[in-house]
Amino acid sequence: MSAADQHRREERFEQFLGTLLRAGVILAASVVLLGGVLYLARHGGEPPEGKVFRGEPADLRDPAAIVRAAAGLDGRDVIQLGLLLLVATPVARVGCSVVGFLRERDATYVVLTLIVLAVLLYSLVFR
Repeated sequence: MSAADQHRREERFEQFLGTLLRAGVILAASVVLLGGVLYLARHGGEPPEGKVFRGEPADLRDPAAIVRAAAGLDGRDVIQLGLLLLVATPVARVGCSVVGFLRERDATYVVLTLIVLAVLLYSLVFR
Protein backbone atom coordinates (compact mmCIF):
# COMPACT_ATOMS: atom_id res chain seq x y z
CA MET A 1 0.00 0.00 0.00
CA SER A 2 1.36 3.37 -0.99
CA ALA A 3 1.78 6.23 1.45
CA ALA A 4 -1.00 8.17 -0.31
CA ASP A 5 -3.40 5.22 0.03
CA GLN A 6 -2.50 4.85 3.69
CA HIS A 7 -3.10 8.57 4.24
CA ARG A 8 -6.53 8.41 2.53
CA ARG A 9 -7.46 5.37 4.60
CA GLU A 10 -6.48 7.12 7.84
CA GLU A 11 -8.36 10.24 6.79
CA ARG A 12 -11.52 8.23 6.05
CA PHE A 13 -11.23 6.54 9.44
CA GLU A 14 -10.86 9.90 11.21
CA GLN A 15 -13.92 11.18 9.35
CA PHE A 16 -15.84 8.07 10.41
CA LEU A 17 -14.91 8.65 14.06
CA GLY A 18 -15.93 12.30 13.82
CA THR A 19 -19.26 11.33 12.26
CA LEU A 20 -19.79 8.73 14.98
CA LEU A 21 -19.27 11.36 17.69
CA ARG A 22 -21.53 13.91 16.00
CA ALA A 23 -24.28 11.36 15.40
CA GLY A 24 -24.07 10.12 18.98
CA VAL A 25 -24.31 13.60 20.45
CA ILE A 26 -27.17 14.59 18.12
CA LEU A 27 -29.06 11.37 18.93
CA ALA A 28 -28.51 11.82 22.67
CA ALA A 29 -29.60 15.47 22.57
CA SER A 30 -32.70 14.55 20.58
CA VAL A 31 -33.66 11.85 23.07
CA VAL A 32 -33.10 14.22 26.02
CA LEU A 33 -35.20 16.89 24.27
CA LEU A 34 -38.00 14.37 23.66
CA GLY A 35 -37.84 13.32 27.32
CA GLY A 36 -37.96 16.96 28.41
CA VAL A 37 -41.02 17.62 26.28
CA LEU A 38 -42.73 14.47 27.62
CA TYR A 39 -41.85 15.43 31.19
CA LEU A 40 -43.11 18.98 30.84
CA ALA A 41 -46.29 17.82 29.13
CA ARG A 42 -47.03 15.57 32.08
CA HIS A 43 -45.60 17.59 35.00
CA GLY A 44 -45.21 21.15 33.69
CA GLY A 45 -48.08 22.56 35.73
CA GLU A 46 -46.92 21.12 39.04
CA PRO A 47 -45.15 23.36 41.54
CA PRO A 48 -41.44 22.56 41.96
CA GLU A 49 -40.35 20.60 45.00
CA GLY A 50 -36.94 22.03 45.78
CA LYS A 51 -36.82 21.49 49.52
CA VAL A 52 -35.73 17.86 49.55
CA PHE A 53 -33.12 16.42 47.20
CA ARG A 54 -33.96 12.97 45.91
CA GLY A 55 -31.37 11.04 43.92
CA GLU A 56 -32.26 8.88 40.99
CA PRO A 57 -34.18 5.73 41.87
CA ALA A 58 -32.24 2.47 41.62
CA ASP A 59 -34.07 1.45 38.44
CA LEU A 60 -32.62 4.48 36.65
CA ARG A 61 -29.02 3.51 37.44
CA ASP A 62 -28.85 0.24 35.51
CA PRO A 63 -28.43 0.56 31.71
CA ALA A 64 -30.77 -2.34 30.89
CA ALA A 65 -33.39 -1.00 33.28
CA ILE A 66 -33.08 2.47 31.75
CA VAL A 67 -33.78 1.11 28.28
CA ARG A 68 -36.77 -0.91 29.53
CA ALA A 69 -38.16 2.06 31.47
CA ALA A 70 -37.77 4.45 28.53
CA ALA A 71 -39.98 2.19 26.43
CA GLY A 72 -42.87 3.40 28.61
CA LEU A 73 -42.23 6.97 27.39
CA ASP A 74 -42.08 8.50 30.85
CA GLY A 75 -40.18 11.79 30.57
CA ARG A 76 -37.60 11.08 33.30
CA ASP A 77 -36.86 7.66 31.88
CA VAL A 78 -36.41 9.01 28.35
CA ILE A 79 -34.11 11.78 29.62
CA GLN A 80 -32.06 9.16 31.47
CA LEU A 81 -31.80 7.12 28.24
CA GLY A 82 -30.52 10.21 26.41
CA LEU A 83 -27.86 10.73 29.07
CA LEU A 84 -26.87 7.08 28.79
CA LEU A 85 -26.50 7.51 25.02
CA LEU A 86 -24.36 10.60 25.61
CA VAL A 87 -22.02 8.63 27.90
CA ALA A 88 -21.94 5.69 25.48
CA THR A 89 -20.85 7.86 22.54
CA PRO A 90 -17.17 8.32 23.51
CA VAL A 91 -17.03 4.69 24.67
CA ALA A 92 -18.17 3.63 21.20
CA ARG A 93 -15.53 5.91 19.66
CA VAL A 94 -12.78 4.29 21.71
CA GLY A 95 -14.09 0.82 20.78
CA CYS A 96 -14.04 1.74 17.08
CA SER A 97 -10.54 3.13 17.51
CA VAL A 98 -9.37 -0.27 18.75
CA VAL A 99 -10.73 -1.86 15.58
CA GLY A 100 -9.06 0.81 13.43
CA PHE A 101 -5.69 0.36 15.10
CA LEU A 102 -6.01 -3.42 14.76
CA ARG A 103 -6.61 -3.00 11.03
CA GLU A 104 -3.52 -0.79 10.80
CA ARG A 105 -1.55 -3.39 12.79
CA ASP A 106 -0.39 -0.72 15.24
CA ALA A 107 0.21 -2.74 18.39
CA THR A 108 1.21 0.21 20.57
CA TYR A 109 -1.99 2.11 19.91
CA VAL A 110 -4.09 -1.05 20.22
CA VAL A 111 -2.70 -1.66 23.71
CA LEU A 112 -3.07 1.99 24.78
CA THR A 113 -6.60 2.22 23.41
CA LEU A 114 -7.58 -1.05 25.09
CA ILE A 115 -6.33 0.37 28.39
CA VAL A 116 -8.44 3.50 27.87
CA LEU A 117 -11.45 1.33 26.96
CA ALA A 118 -10.93 -0.83 30.06
CA VAL A 119 -10.77 2.25 32.30
CA LEU A 120 -13.94 3.68 30.74
CA LEU A 121 -15.84 0.42 31.08
CA TYR A 122 -14.60 -0.11 34.63
CA SER A 123 -15.73 3.36 35.64
CA LEU A 124 -19.17 2.75 34.14
CA VAL A 125 -19.69 -0.69 35.68
CA PHE A 126 -18.11 -0.13 39.09
CA ARG A 127 -19.20 3.43 39.83
